[in-house]
Amino acid sequence: MRFFILGGTGFVGKHLIDWLVQQGHDVEVLGRSAKSLERIPSGCRTVIGDPMRPGEWQDRAGRADVVINLVGRSIMTRWNEVTKKEILESRVQSTRMAVQTLAGDQGKGKVLINANAVGYYPLDRNAVFAEDGPRGAGFLAEVTQAWQEEAEKARGFGVRVVIARFGTVLGPDGGAMAQLLPIFRKGLGGRLGSGEQWFPWIHVLDLCRALEFMSLHAELDGPVNCCAPQAATNTYFTRALGGLLRRPTIFPVPTFAVKLALGEVAQVVLQGSKIVPKALTDAGFTFRFGMLEGALQDILAQKQTQAEAK
Repeated sequence: MRFFILGGTGFVGKHLIDWLVQQGHDVEVLGRSAKSLERIPSGCRTVIGDPMRPGEWQDRAGRADVVINLVGRSIMTRWNEVTKKEILESRVQSTRMAVQTLAGDQGKGKVLINANAVGYYPLDRNAVFAEDGPRGAGFLAEVTQAWQEEAEKARGFGVRVVIARFGTVLGPDGGAMAQLLPIFRKGLGGRLGSGEQWFPWIHVLDLCRALEFMSLHAELDGPVNCCAPQAATNTYFTRALGGLLRRPTIFPVPTFAVKLALGEVAQVVLQGSKIVPKALTDAGFTFRFGMLEGALQDILAQKQTQAEAK
């Protein structure tokens, strides 16, 4: 299949491109500059353009069978009115541009896979949410709703639209692990707040495999939760990572300290819901890393290999 990827120069994007090329797909990637595309894996084509603005890149994207949009400013920053606007606009505007690439007759029979987040669901540690779960309240839920609504407009052009709701993506070279590993290696890791909050997660390889799977399976339409089937709390994750590193995890971070350090974004790490990937498993997708310990072992092994290669 022919894929066009927006946001392919980021952590998830680079892994996704690698995977799709390995599977023999034709891949084209949008980058804002030649420099941003320098480290894109070989074996795919590139085009320079701004995913927030119309441009020549849209004509090329419109020829693809599958458009995948991964663009979005990180939410892990201190929120204020400016950053909130950037978080929302980066997602909605890039999605609007992606939908435009599939406008008219050229969209019929094609697929738009648009990133989203499990932040859509209510923050309720006692509930379990599949794709038919209700929308929560607050800024993140509002962002995910607006993001999804913009993507759904592609249906008017005969496009199958998949809303890929990501959990926390774990990998050896970016994302949450890039921030957590240095702390845990020093023996300074600990649970956040009560530690009882759920921590929906997915290994980056399984996320890439799932995105390809979505493109090939027409029954996947609408929201799809991208998180591992094993539920884990923050305490479970903390103990698992500390145990594999053979480091203590005796320094819990009190709730007030997390709120003081992160401000409003603290809700992302102090509250979480139990999310299940029902749509994926019902469609027959199998996770290579369905258990947290196995995922962490693989990531740590890759980090060790990377360190030895330097």
